[in-house]
Amino acid sequence: MQGLSLIQYIAVAALPLLFAITLHEVAHGWVARQLGDKTALMLGRLTLNPIKHIDPIGTLLVPAVLLMMGGFIFGWAKPVPVDYRNLRNPKRDMALVALAGPMANLGMALIWALVARVGFALGGTGASWFGVPLILMGEIGIILNLVLMVLNLLPLPPLDGGRVLTGLLPGPWAWRFSQIEPYGLIILVALLVTGVLGHIIAPPVHRLELVMFAVAGL
Repeated sequence: MQGLSLIQYIAVAALPLLFAITLHEVAHGWVARQLGDKTALMLGRLTLNPIKHIDPIGTLLVPAVLLMMGGFIFGWAKPVPVDYRNLRNPKRDMALVALAGPMANLGMALIWALVARVGFALGGTGASWFGVPLILMGEIGIILNLVLMVLNLLPLPPLDGGRVLTGLLPGPWAWRFSQIEPYGLIILVALLVTGVLGHIIAPPVHRLELVMFAVAGL
């Protein structure tokens, strides 16, 4: 976002980031509730109140550090608790619960594209003082949600994609694959530090961005 100071950029990016990570987690809990597990509901996590979902490190510290470093921004909220024992079909339903988060991000990317489109429309009426922030927020919302969606769909436990793949694999293979989970974060950090992660997620994010920007008329 050329021409914006760091403070201005944070102000514009705050709302899209909070919605991206909050609705991602709420989607997990909501789908779990539909499939029989009320854990998130009983703990008050099926709410859009971001305070209930904020993780001091993943929601505040990591995005702020990445922003100051000039890298792409991502973060995470406190995971919504799901008790697989309450699910009607635990193996299948855990995959559906995991898939709900990335699908929520896809839906939000589309919504932010429409917000940016409204910003362009307002700019044409002379209300640029309101239209320009909407355009900027829309652009950031699109990128943040697509990055979170593609990142979380990587087939690596404990990411959502890893849980989806675990639900799809036959029993013995699923068990073996799930043993990767204790090392998943280490692998992810290694991929990030070496730059491999960027090469993996950039192509699908870029293609999806083109679609969303076309919707927004960007």
